[in-house]
Amino acid sequence: MWKQDEVAGGEEERERERERERWVEDRRSPLKGGPTLPDEVAFVGKDVEFKGVITYSGTVRIDGSLEGEINTDGGLLVGPEAVLKAKVSAGTVVCHGNITGDIQATKQIVLCAPAVVQGSLTTPVLSMEEGVVFNGTLEMKPQAKAEGLREVGPYVGTTGNRPQIRLAA
Repeated sequence: MWKQDEVAGGEEERERERERERWVEDRRSPLKGGPTLPDEVAFVGKDVEFKGVITYSGTVRIDGSLEGEINTDGGLLVGPEAVLKAKVSAGTVVCHGNITGDIQATKQIVLCAPAVVQGSLTTPVLSMEEGVVFNGTLEMKPQAKAEGLREVGPYVGTTGNRPQIRLAA
């Protein structure tokens, strides 16, 4: 015979896993215009407190507390219950939680409600939802390699080579 409690406990665990997968997939969905991040390589749970320097490649999701430094060329996902007091250097940062400190992203920073960010941001692309609290400075630097820019024709920079415009009377 099977026990109802064992089945219910397994269902709760599966539901938590499905919710986590939905959260990650929502962050990756190109239909919402958000960043496409690689799969997570690590997960810091909400009951975890960490102090120190984290250096990694790939994507890490943090739902706990972190004090220190984060260095990566990959992605950082900050969950809604996360509290970071850190200097962050990453490729892409997606934040739903609380970050106090400077954030430098080589690709983009995405701030999603109910995020609270206090510090300076340096990034070529910033996206911020309504409901986000941001107190700090913003510096937008161009990307090292411009992606998605359209090709410019031969008329740029010289007025003598441009075709004449004729207005109809």
